[in-house]
Amino acid sequence: MDTMTLWHLTGWEFAALAFAALLVGFSKTAVSGANTVSLAIFAAVLPARASTGVLLPVLIAGDVLAVLTYRRHAHWPTLWRLFPAVGAGVIVGTVFLVWADDTVVRTSIGVILLFMAAVTVWRRRQADAAEPPDEITSRAGRVKARSYGVLGGFTTMVANAGGPVMSMYLLSAGFRKLGFLGTSAFFFLIVNVSKLPFSAGLGLIDGRSLLLDAVLLVFVVPGAFLGRWAVKRIDQRLFERLVIAATVVGGLQLLLR
Repeated sequence: MDTMTLWHLTGWEFAALAFAALLVGFSKTAVSGANTVSLAIFAAVLPARASTGVLLPVLIAGDVLAVLTYRRHAHWPTLWRLFPAVGAGVIVGTVFLVWADDTVVRTSIGVILLFMAAVTVWRRRQADAAEPPDEITSRAGRVKARSYGVLGGFTTMVANAGGPVMSMYLLSAGFRKLGFLGTSAFFFLIVNVSKLPFSAGLGLIDGRSLLLDAVLLVFVVPGAFLGRWAVKRIDQRLFERLVIAATVVGGLQLLLR
């Protein structure tokens, strides 16, 4: 794998990766979608394709902490409806990674994220923001779940950027703060673990990347505790605005790099 070992990093580069790891923990327990900033930092310090393999175990550590924190708030009917479409998206994303270069990947994901943010803002201006998650049982809800599921699987496979896509889906489905965090926690733990063999098969994970991960995991834990503290102090409307803003920032970062 074309990446750097821990000993090849400068002090500033390691500090940037440590901050990104802390932000992963924060995003998993507070503002989902904020880890798109972590994605951008990893891709700036490490080779872009290789950075996805280094970041994946860090994300899984954050997912475990989020599940431990919000496990009682997951909405499993939503998860079961999403998983088949997400699986299809992961397979499409794996095939895409075989031939796509970094520029194509960044541009594609950036466009998708900005489009999802725009659609979500438009939908929330057209309907009551408190719409219950049971709407997924309707035909329109099933179509929406499949569409977002495929996009989420694709984006999470090619760039670990599925968080903003799924955030847009959960917001559009009317999830409140704790239900949002609990459902997304289980979703990403299961999806990210399932991505491990694909990433290893593509050469994105090896012994050197795992050694760097082992050091960075130390910074995920305080980030998660910081997020748990912060989420209790963020009201629902501000929470939704922060999620959408993080998605827009992540999309613009990918397009402008």
